[in-house]
Amino acid sequence: MEQVQQFLPFILMFVVIYFFMIRPQQKRVKQEKQFESDLKIGDKIVTKSGIHAKIAELNETTVIIETMAGKLKMERSAISMELSAALAKK
Repeated sequence: MEQVQQFLPFILMFVVIYFFMIRPQQKRVKQEKQFESDLKIGDKIVTKSGIHAKIAELNETTVIIETMAGKLKMERSAISMELSAALAKK
């Protein structure tokens, strides 16, 4: 019983870290993957570097976007979920 009491603070710290750091990060990663899979041609997006564009083509891991300067090929993961959602609300 005494050994359990010695490790109780460490167990409680792990539980707190899990619920305040690890679990929210896992939830965010899941939301980003869902966002990437829900993309479709014609969606207006904003990249993580701040480029505003419209999706022209979709591939497995890449996307071709149309900007005012022309077409660019980039990774799906380079599209910002938060900035694109904010753009869609406007």
